Amino acid sequence: MKLTKFTHACVRLEKDGRVLVLDPGTFSESAEALDGAHAVLITHEHADHIDVAAVVSALEGNAELELYAPEGVAENLRTETPGAASRVHAVEPGTSFDAGGFAIRSFGGQHALIHPHVPVVANIGYLVDENVYHPGDSFIIPDGISVQTLLVPVHAPWNKVSEVVDFVIGVRAPRAFPIHDGLLNRTGLDLVEGHVKRLGARYGTEFAHLSSRESADV
Repeated sequence: MKLTKFTHACVRLEKDGRVLVLDPGTFSESAEALDGAHAVLITHEHADHIDVAAVVSALEGNAELELYAPEGVAENLRTETPGAASRVHAVEPGTSFDAGGFAIRSFGGQHALIHPHVPVVANIGYLVDENVYHPGDSFIIPDGISVQTLLVPVHAPWNKVSEVVDFVIGVRAPRAFPIHDGLLNRTGLDLVEGHVKRLGARYGTEFAHLSSRESADV
């Protein structure tokens, strides 16, 4: 399976001529990532994880495209694009389903706490083909699952470096790549990734940087 990272939290997965996109947000090259996609997974409603205009355009322009998201996101999209409403599906945590030829398992349920005055929204983490795990904005560790490829939110208003490292150590995936890095400059990114790479290696995780539009086989 080919994994291509786009800016911030957006990832495109390709296998056997099928394409799955996760979290095409407003910080990302969403239209490019969505081109030719068969399915889209949205973790939560924040704009850096879903570019509504780009997603609506993709749904209206691609009759094969199916989208999966928490109920609130799904309901909003059904309103925005009624002609594609039957292809927009609500997801609950703890479920399994097929999305565009990829086997999906869902985890979590809520966004990590930013501040007590900031409302907590629904957040779904997705495990794709028993391999790639995208947690969205959370550090939920899939229970009873051996993740092979971990996507790590390296920086956010809701996390700190110690929590990032503990998440990597807790999952203990053989491979890990960064996501949620759109607010960091190069200096900050090198600093955080250095900690994750060094400490994760002690527990068997090989962490590697991916720049926007860079790909890896997973």
